[in-house]
Amino acid sequence: MRFVPLDTPKPISKIGLGTWQFGSKEWGYGPDYERRAADIVRRALDLGVTLFDTAEVYGFGRSERILGAALGADREKVVVASKVFPVLPVAPVVQQRAVASAARLGVQGIDLYQVHQPNPVVADTTTMRGMRALQDVGLVAEVGVSNYSLRRWRFAEAALGRRVLSNQVRYSMIDRGPEEDLIPYAEQAGRIVIAYSPLAQGFLSGRYDAKHPPSGAVRRANPYFLPVNLERGTALIATLREVADAHDATPSQIALAYLLHHPNVVAIPGASGVEQMERNAAAAEIDLGADEYAALAAAARQFRPVTGLAAVPRLIRARVGK
Repeated sequence: MRFVPLDTPKPISKIGLGTWQFGSKEWGYGPDYERRAADIVRRALDLGVTLFDTAEVYGFGRSERILGAALGADREKVVVASKVFPVLPVAPVVQQRAVASAARLGVQGIDLYQVHQPNPVVADTTTMRGMRALQDVGLVAEVGVSNYSLRRWRFAEAALGRRVLSNQVRYSMIDRGPEEDLIPYAEQAGRIVIAYSPLAQGFLSGRYDAKHPPSGAVRRANPYFLPVNLERGTALIATLREVADAHDATPSQIALAYLLHHPNVVAIPGASGVEQMERNAAAAEIDLGADEYAALAAAARQFRPVTGLAAVPRLIRARVGK
């Protein structure tokens, strides 16, 4: 396993484990998934993964409980990250919710506590006042944000008066917005971009095509999985397969390696089983050549999916089977 080259109390692995699916039926992994979750976490630990990301809203607290129980005595050795859902994120509420998350996780302190979404009404000034108080009493080690623009990330840091270590954002080969400003800022300032949905919910795995769309409510609601977009993605998947063959790897591993090419980027893919966890972790060891990275970037730029309002009628038709 490789780690982010930053001075942090605990090393942060380049591949982490995202646990949205722990306790969340909408992913469609089946009723036995919670039992498998412990095996996935234990294998991740064996492979050197040190970053485990959850949130109070995932499974309405079940994800935190499942993760904490699975980590067991290793909770204090790794970076346990959670997120506060920003409904009225004023200082006292942030503090209360952190205490509740720590209790569900079974930890004395949360290594990385993140604001899940920017609140359009409540200023980060009061939110970060609560975060600063949590740091002062030792309940929170590092503060992070999620889904923040660069401008708001920097404002949050000014409000905290300390570093806001990370910004967790949607980042994959087909969601490359962070490459424009967030990643350059992270590299310049010594911060981290945490990539969630780094495989675009499995789109980049090559498992799906127009005749074999995914199941599960989350993916069915994602416009990337419309037949037209699965068809348009054929060339991108072909490039991923070509590079994967050169490395004796899978398209998913190459898609992760593309992100990890940036030194201050961490990816937190989920895993439906131990084997997938193993494949994800192995991606941290893949070194892409400059020509390979350029070919992947070019293929990603050429992919033009139907999204936004234009995708809505197609999503409706797909849901009703017409």
